[in-house]
Amino acid sequence: MEEKIEKELIDIVGAERYTAHLIDLVSYSYDASEFTSRPDCAAWPETTDEISRILALANQEGIPVAPRGAGTGLSGLSVPLKGGIILDLTRMNRILRISIPDRLAVVQPGVVYDDLQRALEPDDFFYPPDPASGKACTIGGNVGTNAGGLHGAKYGTTRDYVLGLEVVLADGAVMRTGANTMKCSSGYDLTRLMVGSEGTLGIASEITIKISPKPTERAAATAVFDRLEDAGEAVTLIMHSEVTPSVLEFIDANAIEALRKHADFDLPPVEAMILAETDGQTPEDVHHQLERLVASFKECNAREVKTAKSEGEIEKMWAVRKSLGGLMAKVSPSYASEDVTVPMSRIAEFLHAVHDIARRHGFLILNFGHAGGGNFHPNVIYDRDDPDQVERLEEVLFDLHKLACDMGGTLTGEHGIGITKARFMPLEHDPVELRTMRAIKKALDPNNILNPGKMGLD
Repeated sequence: MEEKIEKELIDIVGAERYTAHLIDLVSYSYDASEFTSRPDCAAWPETTDEISRILALANQEGIPVAPRGAGTGLSGLSVPLKGGIILDLTRMNRILRISIPDRLAVVQPGVVYDDLQRALEPDDFFYPPDPASGKACTIGGNVGTNAGGLHGAKYGTTRDYVLGLEVVLADGAVMRTGANTMKCSSGYDLTRLMVGSEGTLGIASEITIKISPKPTERAAATAVFDRLEDAGEAVTLIMHSEVTPSVLEFIDANAIEALRKHADFDLPPVEAMILAETDGQTPEDVHHQLERLVASFKECNAREVKTAKSEGEIEKMWAVRKSLGGLMAKVSPSYASEDVTVPMSRIAEFLHAVHDIARRHGFLILNFGHAGGGNFHPNVIYDRDDPDQVERLEEVLFDLHKLACDMGGTLTGEHGIGITKARFMPLEHDPVELRTMRAIKKALDPNNILNPGKMGLD
């Protein structure tokens, strides 16, 4: 970084909130994806004005800026692909306001997801999107990726809960979008445009989100299947019924075997397992919903169905699913964790096709995910030290993403495009749509300083 630019950055945030030390830059060169690229420096802004001044300087000098929260992203979103400045937003971590009558909260981007949930608990409210990295991930990162989670089947994703934003644009201008109301039909919906834009259009410095009363009751069940197709049909049947489960998770045979082998779970060697949860305000309603799910499992030839008898048993059920993310490193030091979504009516077809892709290419794929939203995570196991496997991996990833798009699905349900999926954008988006996205990017960031190299927009 030029000495003149470094001095100006220090003037903005102070010497204690600026770094160009190698050890810090290495730490900022990666996230939870496989990609690495070192920035030239990093700064920790604490106010909207500081973000504004940094972006104005970067825009004037043509310096790339990559916003960063906790670095838990799986698609390389916070990796500074073109170098430049890392804008670490974790010190902007205040919950500015909680208004129960208005059912909203106003937070800074560095607020950790679990910290927000704890702040809402005394009023028996909660923020429904629940990414698996909730203990560490930030609300700003959730907004950048339109994060989802286990409860997406019933409660949706981040975009469904963001009411308004304060956004700093590439030239340093500060824009407010949305309203502090549950409904707003005024002008273009710039709030929804910004959610999921991965820091390529602006940087959120304040976020207004919708909150909900927390369900007081829940019930859960697991079902195991000898045929993959039966499990897929069960998901489709349930989502076609009058009951919307709060959670509906799928685990395939390879993931089950990994849980048996590496996590010592006592699970049957079956083709598939489904974990379901219902929630509500009364025990009668919750258990009525669960009975409907159990009936669907049995109708689709489940070998065995178990219902939880207590909160402790529910937590044991979810320990199985929540172990999968951390388990992958025990299965293999190198794996590609993917994230695709397909229409609910085609889940059984998708599951079978993923099995065929694995067999055809000779790779082990562990498939699990949020079946209630058609969102699956095929994890492709490979050896990164084997050039042949690395080369053939690209064919597997292409086939998985093309499969989802050919079925009318999407490249990503919650991880974002980032670097990982940028090359696959033409599989889902036609030339006119891509041209429109690039035009929006050009209009808001003409010098391409905001997180360049992401989403295939360059």
